[in-house]
Amino acid sequence: MSASLAYMVLRQIFQMLTQLARDGGAKEVELLVLRHQVAVLRRQVHRPDLQPADRLVPAALSRLLPRPQWPAFFVTPATLLRWHRNLIAQYWTYPHARPGRPPIDRELRSLVLRLASENPTGAIAACRVG
Repeated sequence: MSASLAYMVLRQIFQMLTQLARDGGAKEVELLVLRHQVAVLRRQVHRPDLQPADRLVPAALSRLLPRPQWPAFFVTPATLLRWHRNLIAQYWTYPHARPGRPPIDRELRSLVLRLASENPTGAIAACRVG
């Protein structure tokens, strides 16, 4: 799935760069945003069900478009900022390790308890010898 997402993102970036190279400016970026929105909405019958790639394009283009022109997006500016915060939070999320000693397997625990019950004086004798 990540390879297809990377392909789609790369294809969108090349398409955007081609459009920007022709004339450049905020109007061209706004047109790219609107074209992407139309492409997304044509696939939908009801409320847009955005996939990660669909969220990525408006979030990336919002960095190029001045804030007064953000109403061109089909989501609110707060939604764009939330997507960006979530993206940053996913990037900086570290795996949570539980503190302390790791748990002992059940098999090992049952083996130790079985050996201890079979030889109750073995531990005492080993302490006296050492």
